[in-house]
Amino acid sequence: MWTMTLIRTFVMFHPLLTALQKSLSQCYLACPPVMLILLVSAIQVKCFQEIISIGHRVYRSFELPWFRTLSWYFLLCVNYFFYGETLADYFATSVQREEILQFLIRYHRFISFAFYLIGFCIFVLSLVKKHYRLQFYMFGWTHVTLLITVTQSHLVIQNLFEGMIWFIVPISIVICNDIMAYLFGFFFGRTPLIKLSPKKTWEGFIGGFFMTVIFGFLFAYIFAQFQYFVCPVEYSSETNSFSTKCKPSEIFRLHYYSVPAYLQPLLGRGTVSMYPFQIHSIALSTFASLIGPFGGFFASGFKRAFKIKDFADTIPGHGGIMDRSDCQYLMATFVHVYIASFIRGPNPSKVLQQLLVLHPEQQLNIYKALKAHLLEKKMIDEALLNQ
Repeated sequence: MWTMTLIRTFVMFHPLLTALQKSLSQCYLACPPVMLILLVSAIQVKCFQEIISIGHRVYRSFELPWFRTLSWYFLLCVNYFFYGETLADYFATSVQREEILQFLIRYHRFISFAFYLIGFCIFVLSLVKKHYRLQFYMFGWTHVTLLITVTQSHLVIQNLFEGMIWFIVPISIVICNDIMAYLFGFFFGRTPLIKLSPKKTWEGFIGGFFMTVIFGFLFAYIFAQFQYFVCPVEYSSETNSFSTKCKPSEIFRLHYYSVPAYLQPLLGRGTVSMYPFQIHSIALSTFASLIGPFGGFFASGFKRAFKIKDFADTIPGHGGIMDRSDCQYLMATFVHVYIASFIRGPNPSKVLQQLLVLHPEQQLNIYKALKAHLLEKKMIDEALLNQ
């Protein structure tokens, strides 16, 4: 009975994957990058509100002055800082057209720090003698919440700019692991995994791991075929729109790999073709399955500490947005570190944007230095330069 139920469950994913593959080419109209950025920002604000509201409900009777106002003010300050950094990194060429934007970008970090200092001074002025300890406790609460929500959301957006595949596949992997761990735990679960989550079992944990690796491998194959998903998201100042056109990097091109001798009789071939990104997906799936759930365990411990079942009741039967995002935030951090450590190379587009914002004299000096370097390496002919 269990075997047949599992088979039916797995088979139902086949038409889903087929339909997904057919509809990917139309996804540009449904989910352009700017809409995903707005979605991430909205989720961030909602998660922040859910966590801050817990502290407000617990300590409402103390009537802490300015607690909620300052919390939202600090949220605005930190978002201003991170989104300003993103604007400077990816839209540097475009902002040069507007004088006010040039000023804001040039002094962005100083302005951000000044805004933060205003909130800091207001907090100090709001201190009340009988609530000193509690006020500092809530001050720390706000900053830890900012670290969990805003910083992680910024990393999600950074991943998105590296290519939408780095946004969609990790999210899909985490969701897949959640579903598979539940199914294996429901049908085969016998051994409790952790006291923080009594319903979690070793059987679900292990079964979810293997199925997530398999589905992650398939997700990677499907999305790696489409230029729209694998190319870095760049803003075109000529068309005033986001562009996802490029020559796909090596990890998104089919490669042929030799099959080990002991597997050749089983597969009936000596080589297999796959995208290198599929190999990277195994690392992503492994993290999502073995480490990602600890984000959920952390959230469970937090809720138990305050004797609450869910962060909120935004989604009937599932709790709040934070209840659905706890593992995703941890996954986003890993993906960002993984890209920086093993994937990302020099980005000519970003280097060019940085050069374009320099003064003409600085640009000329760089040109002369680059020309001398290329001549020394005999990569260009001086006679051609003099024509």
